[in-house]
Amino acid sequence: MSFWDHLEALRSCILKVLAALVVVLVGCFIALPYIFDAFILGPTHSDFFMCRLLGFAYGPTQGVEIININVAAQFLTHMSTSFWMALVLVFPYLIYQIWVFVRPALYQREVKGVRTAFTAGTSLFYIGCAVGYLLVFPIIFRFLAQYRIGTEVVNQINLSSYMSIFLSMIFIMGLVFEMPILLWLLGSLGIINKKMLRSWRRYAIVVLLILAAAITPTGDPFTLMIVFLPLYLLYELSIVFVKNG
Repeated sequence: MSFWDHLEALRSCILKVLAALVVVLVGCFIALPYIFDAFILGPTHSDFFMCRLLGFAYGPTQGVEIININVAAQFLTHMSTSFWMALVLVFPYLIYQIWVFVRPALYQREVKGVRTAFTAGTSLFYIGCAVGYLLVFPIIFRFLAQYRIGTEVVNQINLSSYMSIFLSMIFIMGLVFEMPILLWLLGSLGIINKKMLRSWRRYAIVVLLILAAAITPTGDPFTLMIVFLPLYLLYELSIVFVKNG
């Protein structure tokens, strides 16, 4: 293929992804009012199942009220949340189109490995998003929402603030769960190997603790360990899949 043929193939892939994104975005925009209270605001409800577990760590949990102080905030939140939900749902198709574009440039022996990496990467991303939604975000949010510096200060959680931390926590955890794939690719390129990862374990623990502290602004040991343990398990999982050296 010529340079222009490659550009045409890339253009075709981009247009297909954009078309799928627009279709899913419209669907998410229509469906969001019906799922916003139950799904997006789920962690604010006292009957959210993770709240019962959080009660053991922080005491009895109560529902948290979300307020809006900006006239346009609810509409903008509707638009932005629909977009991010559509992006998450279209993510597998995006990965597939990337695969379609790069596959002709690979040798047959490389096709299987890259296909496996794309599949595993997509699965790990969704697992990370699920961990962020079901575990990390509820713990962080409930702690911050119920924290009191003084008895006269009442927390009123703004909608924009809630959505910011909600989306960031979920997407950060989704990206963090890509670590085994990243290390596997580095191992496939001969940059790292099992021996190196094992010898770096002590330093990795320190780095992962710092990363967990950056993800969790609460600073308490319980929340820190809730985030750190999945990261450390991902590091150990990476050692299993990286080539020997």
